[in-house]
Amino acid sequence: MIAMDAKGDKVLGQFKKMEEQVGVKAERILKIAIIGTGWIAEFHAECFKAMPDVEIVATADLVPGKAEKFCKDWGIEGARCYPSHKELLDSEVLDAVSVCTYNTTHAECTIYALEKGVHVLLEKPMCVTTREAEAIVKAEKASGKILSIGFQPRFEPNMKKIKEIVESGVLGKIYYIQTGGGRRRGIPGSTFIEKSTGGIGAMGDIGCYSLDMVLNAIGYPRPISVSGYTSDFFGKNPEYNGVDAARFGVEDFAAAFIRLEGDIVLDFRIAWAMHIDTPGDTLILGTKAALRIPSTDCWNGSPGGPLKLYTDIAGSHVETEIPLIEDNGGGLFHQKIRSFLDAIHTGGDSPVPSSQILYNQMIIDGIVQSAKLGKEITL
Repeated sequence: MIAMDAKGDKVLGQFKKMEEQVGVKAERILKIAIIGTGWIAEFHAECFKAMPDVEIVATADLVPGKAEKFCKDWGIEGARCYPSHKELLDSEVLDAVSVCTYNTTHAECTIYALEKGVHVLLEKPMCVTTREAEAIVKAEKASGKILSIGFQPRFEPNMKKIKEIVESGVLGKIYYIQTGGGRRRGIPGSTFIEKSTGGIGAMGDIGCYSLDMVLNAIGYPRPISVSGYTSDFFGKNPEYNGVDAARFGVEDFAAAFIRLEGDIVLDFRIAWAMHIDTPGDTLILGTKAALRIPSTDCWNGSPGGPLKLYTDIAGSHVETEIPLIEDNGGGLFHQKIRSFLDAIHTGGDSPVPSSQILYNQMIIDGIVQSAKLGKEITL
C-alpha cells in the first residue's frame, strides 16, 4: 500500500487510468475475491472490473457495512459480502484473492487462503516479521498455488533498465549500494500509523520498494547482518502530526547498514518526514563503473530523472546519461494484476515471488530488532 499526503496526490495519476488490456482471452472467467476493502482495494477493483476474464464474486472486511458500501460504490453487482476472511474463504469457490488488509493481518489472511487452495495476490509489505514471512512461504510451497507480492514498481520500464544494466556486467563486481528515499513531509493517517494495524511504518510503506529496486537488480542475495536505527520524532510530535501524534506507534525514519552475500554492503535510509528534501540518490558502485538513480520527492516506484553511468574510457572520466523510458503498459498497477492473472491462466511462475521478498522482509524486521537492541545482529 502506498500512503500519501496531499502533496503526493500527483503520484496517483499513474495508477488511476487503468485501461482494459487488448487481446486478453476470456475463455475462462476467474472468480476473484477482495479481502479488505480500504483505499488500496479500490485500485484492485478498478483493474479487475476492466478485465474481461475476471468476476469479483465476494468481498470481506472486519468493519461492519464497509464491504457492502465498497461493492455499491464500485458497482460490483451480485458480490457476496463477509465480515471476515475466514467466513469468505469457507463459503466461496474461488480462483484467487487479493489480500488488501492491515499489514499485521497479511500473514493470517494469506496463509488461510493458500491452505484453502486459492491463488493469492498479497499487497505489500509482505507482512511485518520474518517469522510471518517464513510461515507464508511454507504455506505457499505446501499449497502449490501462486503467491505474488504487490510490488508494482517491478514493472516500471526504468526499473527493468536498472536490472538490465547490472546484469550486463558493465558495472563489474558490485560492492556498495546506497538506497532509500522519503518525503520532507508525508506521514499518512488511517491505520498506517498504529502499531496494532500497521506494525511497521515508513519501511513497510515505501522502504520495501526502494530495497526491492536494488535487491532485484543484483539478484536478491541473502542478507547476512544488519545494524539498524529507527525513530519517530515527527510522528509523535503534535506540532508536525496534529491529532494523529497520540496514536502514532511506528517508525517515521529508519536507517541501516546491511551486509549481503557476495561481499556487498547496502546503506539504506527511508523517511516519512525529515528536515531535508531527500536522503540521497540511489548509488550502485561497481569495480568497473557506477550507476546513479536520482531520488524523487515522494518515492513512487520510478527514478526522479535520467540514470547516469560513471566510468573511465582511455583514462578519461566519462558520464553517460540514460534517458528515462516512458511507460506505455497501461499503468503499473494494471500490469501487476494482469501478470498475476496471466500466471494463473498459464500455470507460470509468480511475477513477484515470495522467496525473494522474504529477504526484503528479513532486512526490515532485522532493522527493527537491531534498533531495539542498539547493536548489529545476524540474520
